[in-house]
Amino acid sequence: MLIPVLVLTALGIVFGLGLGWAAIRFRVQSDPLVDRIDALLPQTQCGQCNYPGCRPYAEAISKEEADINQCPPGGDAGIRALADLLGREPKPLNPENGEEKPKTVVVIDEQRCIGCTLCIQACPVDAIVGAAKLMHTVIESECTGCDLCLPPCPVDCIDIVEVKTDVLCWRSPRPSIVQNPVTQ
Repeated sequence: MLIPVLVLTALGIVFGLGLGWAAIRFRVQSDPLVDRIDALLPQTQCGQCNYPGCRPYAEAISKEEADINQCPPGGDAGIRALADLLGREPKPLNPENGEEKPKTVVVIDEQRCIGCTLCIQACPVDAIVGAAKLMHTVIESECTGCDLCLPPCPVDCIDIVEVKTDVLCWRSPRPSIVQNPVTQ
């Protein structure tokens, strides 16, 4: 009984050391400027900026390959924040990328949903849950309102609903910046 315990302990130590070494050896260094730009973006992953998500757009801004006024979900406030961070002049939102609109989420009419899973595949933030040939539903707290699930839906069972903001439903627009309350 003692030998198997010792063997498993030794294997655990060896694998732990190997994983620790691999984590240090293959660590990816992140650009702090890209991290700060990405933190200012709304994280909708909607692609309206002509990039596949907020992180690639942040990388393009830091390399000066993209302008700071290409994010409709971030709107004027996002453009001002990016301009302040980068020491640039704020610009109006580029109309080629869309227009600023109120925060929305999508709602699936579960009576009309046929369970095709096309909306699940299109959702960049995994806010839609369901299974093939069964109804789907949206986790509203996770939905960014990017509307990318609308075009693939064959039965038009998805509706856009404006989020009403009041004290009862307010939440931080950038939860990644909020500090851990346990460490405060």
